[in-house]
Amino acid sequence: MLLKNKEIEAMVPRPHRHQFNDNAVRMTRALSDAVGMKRIGIHLVRLPPGRDSTEFHYHDSDEEFLYILSGRGIAEIGDERFEVGPGDFMGFEAPSQPHSMNNPFDEDLVYLMGGERNLSDVVHYPRIERTLVKSGSRRAWAEWENLHELHWDGKR
Repeated sequence: MLLKNKEIEAMVPRPHRHQFNDNAVRMTRALSDAVGMKRIGIHLVRLPPGRDSTEFHYHDSDEEFLYILSGRGIAEIGDERFEVGPGDFMGFEAPSQPHSMNNPFDEDLVYLMGGERNLSDVVHYPRIERTLVKSGSRRAWAEWENLHELHWDGKR
């Protein structure tokens, strides 16, 4: 299905606040939802100055990407920080290094974000030591201190 620029511009951007980071608020237009896509999520995102894109994280199953359209940001990938701007692309295989992005500049950062929508995924948040488990429509998370190693012999 075709989604014309005029239709995209008419879409009301919806705020998306990350469940583990109150400063991670991005304004999102869900392009893939508008054309009925189910297995891949594609979003046109505007990240206002001073905001984070997400909590520093990585996925076990879902691959994702970001393509910067305008503005500048600071991408954190693993232990490194990079200034990113128009035309820069980031792709994250699953699993990948942990990553997130911040907009410390005076203008909006606009990017195209996409990724898989696997029914099951595990997302790790190393800075806050949490893991989120996605299974179908269910989401559950645990602090790392509450996760227990399960050995193959069934003993803890």
